[in-house]
Amino acid sequence: MLKAYAWLTFCVMVWGSNFVFGKMLVRDFSPALLTTLRLLFIVLFLIGLSSYKKHFKRINKSNLLAVLFLGIIGVFINQWSFFVGLQTADPTTSALILATTPILTSVLAAIFLKEKLTIRMLLGSIVAIIGIYFVVAKGDLSSLHIDKGLLWIVLTMITFAIMIIMTRLLSHKIDPLTITLYSNVVGLIVSIPFVFLLDTPLQISSKISDWSFLIGTAVVVHGIATLIWNNNIRHVDASKASILSNLEPFVAMLMGLILLYKPITGAELLGSLFIVGGVVLSTYQRKRLKSRMN
Repeated sequence: MLKAYAWLTFCVMVWGSNFVFGKMLVRDFSPALLTTLRLLFIVLFLIGLSSYKKHFKRINKSNLLAVLFLGIIGVFINQWSFFVGLQTADPTTSALILATTPILTSVLAAIFLKEKLTIRMLLGSIVAIIGIYFVVAKGDLSSLHIDKGLLWIVLTMITFAIMIIMTRLLSHKIDPLTITLYSNVVGLIVSIPFVFLLDTPLQISSKISDWSFLIGTAVVVHGIATLIWNNNIRHVDASKASILSNLEPFVAMLMGLILLYKPITGAELLGSLFIVGGVVLSTYQRKRLKSRMN
């Protein structure tokens, strides 16, 4: 049990650090190119994993449209808007905004999956919104300034919630690894022409260290950490694992301090507590935690 919690904590640290990693990568690669390259290495990893497990499966024509939609919205737009946003947005604030994804997912699930919305979800949403106010406005409404990058991060959050709903629908018909592989292949193919349409000018690093960092973070964040999480989640209590996953913004805050020398403010800490508290309040009644690969 202790070993499982240690591995889950490692995954949370990796995912929380991804906001800082992304901030560092967009300094050396333009967003659309970075999206394509990262998806390329993720797909290569997933193909290698599928080959190792002998797990290649075909998708029925009836599910093809849903997989295409998932690949375009939940993979390509999600990844691209994330990197575009991080060009100007603060990684800690971005992590906190994305931490509210479970709340939006609950709303979408109520609309499309007929799941029940509760008073607790409403109260949790209000608490989380108060937290976002403290983080974005720094506790002073008169100094409120919304960076345009944060608007792209909001789009990332919306597409992430859509991805969760779409994957939940598809998971009744297709296994998680197959969904993940094909949706990422679609995202990769769709992203290629946008490199030349969206990146002006095109920016690409010639340093081996930058390329190693790009490849390493792509494989570790979206491949290895996901597999470790899915392998260990079944050994622990779901509610406790869920609380662990809500620590990602705090990891982003700490990594921002270490790698980007960004100080942690009192408003960020207070906002973080409100946001995470609101998310926990909204979602803690769920009996089990969905697989991260889903």
